[in-house]
Amino acid sequence: MELFKDKYTPALIDRTANQLHQFYPELQTQRFRELVFAEGWEALEFKARIRRITESLTHVLPADYEQALHILEQAAPQLRGVEYLFVPDFIEVNGLAPENYELSMKYLKVFTPYSSSEFAVRPFIQRYPLKTLKQLMEWTESSDEHIRRLASEGSRPRLPWGAKLGDLIVDPTPALPILHALRQDESLYVRKSVANHLNDISKDHPDLVLDLAQAWYGQNAHTDWIIRHASRSLLKKGHPVALSLFGYHKQEAVHIENLKLDREQIATGEDLHFSFDVVNTSGEPQMLRLEYEIGYMKANGKQAPKRFKCSDKMYASGRSTVNTKQSFKLITTRKYYEGLHTLTIVVNGQNTESASFVLTLD
Repeated sequence: MELFKDKYTPALIDRTANQLHQFYPELQTQRFRELVFAEGWEALEFKARIRRITESLTHVLPADYEQALHILEQAAPQLRGVEYLFVPDFIEVNGLAPENYELSMKYLKVFTPYSSSEFAVRPFIQRYPLKTLKQLMEWTESSDEHIRRLASEGSRPRLPWGAKLGDLIVDPTPALPILHALRQDESLYVRKSVANHLNDISKDHPDLVLDLAQAWYGQNAHTDWIIRHASRSLLKKGHPVALSLFGYHKQEAVHIENLKLDREQIATGEDLHFSFDVVNTSGEPQMLRLEYEIGYMKANGKQAPKRFKCSDKMYASGRSTVNTKQSFKLITTRKYYEGLHTLTIVVNGQNTESASFVLTLD
């Protein structure tokens, strides 16, 4: 599978240079290429490669910040996609000084529809928090969904790949008006960002997000979608208030029976198939969030649980059989250890039946 860092091929760099050369004939295309692929390039990861390209652009574009931005603006429509994040990164590297602030804000807005400014705006939030959050609030009224999304995504406390916004992690309330303004946005692209922003907050301030969820839920279909998506971490942790909000109540009349694993020993690279019966004795349909939790053996000899969603629907009165599987394929985000593992079925946040199996390293 192609990694993001592998997008930065010589062909892409040459194409970028040629696009910019159209609007700045003095640009030294060969020099730009040499700077990008100078010593150490192969060892750089995605974000570090973006920064190397940005620094190379800084060397070959005019020293005048506004002139350089104007050249980038002219080329930007041909520089679309995640691989061109170095365009807004140029602002982060060159435009943080107070005298450049207004120009930087203008061009973060200009560039974000082509290659998102969500990372580049974050140092401005850190250095000029009140001023920049006010600017983001103004962007929530834009007719362009990319600019509205930037207001939410750029201010996310824990944006993946982005620098953490420590002050907003401690106190997220200064950014809440942005989310409030976008809570009924017509664009799914924007709503996903608002939901992810709230999900970030829920990791540090679950009660704040739950208070918002209870206040907003039931008023608008778009807002309901946001709240549901924003509550996914709280639901996965089995938070009782979050579960109750979406109709997942503690079930005394629902039981898990006949939990069966297709084998007692499995090797990495294989799938563990398992089944169980959901027995609803209430006499009426019940809304059930079914999950399973794998207790992964760790290096210290103890298990660390990770929860996975199984189903989320109404279960009729009576007995229903669920068949599913869990992959133990080798992946870069998880290291497997040999030994005893545990599988537990979770119903509306409550642990029920468990079974054990042994994982071996193939």
